[in-house]
Amino acid sequence: MFVFSAAAPAHARDGGILKVGSKRFTESYILGEILRQSAAPHVKAEHRQGLGNTAIVLAALQAGSIDVYAEYMGTIASEILKHDQAIDLAQMRRELAALGLGVAVPLGFNNTYALAVRGDEKAIASLDQLAQHPALKFGLSHEFIGRIDGWPGLAARYGLPQRPRGLDHGIAYEALAQRQVDVIDIYSTDAKIRQYGLRVLADTQQYFPRYDAMLLYRLDVPARFPAAWQALQGLQGRIGEGDMIAMNAAVEIDGKTFSDVARQWLASGTQANKPAAARSKLLDKLIGDDLWSLTRQHVTLVLLSVALACLIGIPLGVLAAFSAPLRQTVLAFVGVLQTVPSLALLAILIPVLGMIGTVPALVALFVYALLPIVRNTCTGILQVPQGLRMAALALGLSRRDRLLHVDLPLALPVMLAGVKTAAVMSVGTATIAAFIGAGGYGERITIGLALNDNDMLLAGAIPAAVLALLTQGLFELVERWAVAGRQR
Repeated sequence: MFVFSAAAPAHARDGGILKVGSKRFTESYILGEILRQSAAPHVKAEHRQGLGNTAIVLAALQAGSIDVYAEYMGTIASEILKHDQAIDLAQMRRELAALGLGVAVPLGFNNTYALAVRGDEKAIASLDQLAQHPALKFGLSHEFIGRIDGWPGLAARYGLPQRPRGLDHGIAYEALAQRQVDVIDIYSTDAKIRQYGLRVLADTQQYFPRYDAMLLYRLDVPARFPAAWQALQGLQGRIGEGDMIAMNAAVEIDGKTFSDVARQWLASGTQANKPAAARSKLLDKLIGDDLWSLTRQHVTLVLLSVALACLIGIPLGVLAAFSAPLRQTVLAFVGVLQTVPSLALLAILIPVLGMIGTVPALVALFVYALLPIVRNTCTGILQVPQGLRMAALALGLSRRDRLLHVDLPLALPVMLAGVKTAAVMSVGTATIAAFIGAGGYGERITIGLALNDNDMLLAGAIPAAVLALLTQGLFELVERWAVAGRQR
């Protein structure tokens, strides 16, 4: 389980805001919106959407960065409580209570895992037949590959010899249709099963447990938000499997927004027979209402992380330049930090810092910005001619004055190049901040991945690319100004 810092819990800092979380797939986004809108008349509520896989959302829940989200009983038993078989609700509640969590309000539908093939695969109708076709290409979601109740147990139960490749769930259907893979994992309420004409393979040995959707919440939520909790309890049993499939279809096929679909279902209790909305064009998504807020969040992340990296990295670079014994140690240290995978670093930082959002994202971006700043500062100072240093000392300048008036000014162009590299890299890397609720253009990218919506992906990628070009252009102007000033 996760260990948390002694920092004040997030709910103490956020006051009376009910914070709803969701994972990074369509159904979770929709359920998150249903929870937020159900609670909104009674309390200020916000939806921190697309927070990644179970481990990240659970860490956020335990840290108090979110208060409640929709989870599935099979996932709670296997991924959170680490059981290798189904457990009853009473045992689940006892074990969750030890973690400060509770589970309640069954929403009314079971969204189990399954494997699917193209409809023209006539020879395969059940999971036990997969072993007879070792050449089949499996494209499975990364979480499914690593889950206790996912691929490892499934392969052992059915004796499957294939080696799956990791594939984002949002693009798996298209990969299957293009025959790049032959088998994918699906959720039984996926709207695209019918759209792509897939055959869902029968689980003849009943490997997959039930995944009844319920609310996983912090135990203090009912006491902190009594009216909102009563409203959430009113959702019990109301969402049927057909309703959930229809809501997923309204987003993925008809192009409606998560919030609109949730609002429509809450108003009418169904999504059936609703007229399809015309899909927004790329330009509409690109200059959508959220563009300014996402730009502000993205720029803030980049500016603060690079500023912090300069504050720490420049002194480290100076230290490395003037201390030969420490040089390799400092450069090796910041180099190793650069090799840590970004999502892994974010997942580590959530339990360490006890929160999601801006702070862990800033720490991660700061770590990745250090290397070019430290390295270029060290290189720039080492390139200062030794004769100039000797002349400065002969003129009576102290080592401090020589650093400030000789070494740093002469090294400035190289140092600025390092800061420019760090800033441009941070613009791209900051898109991962959306996976932990820190906003930025990555929000559009995560939604685009979840929906396999290329226009939404581009609506996030294009502004990030433009911002990177603007950042590079700005630093080139500063570099020219610095060179011109030095020549004068």
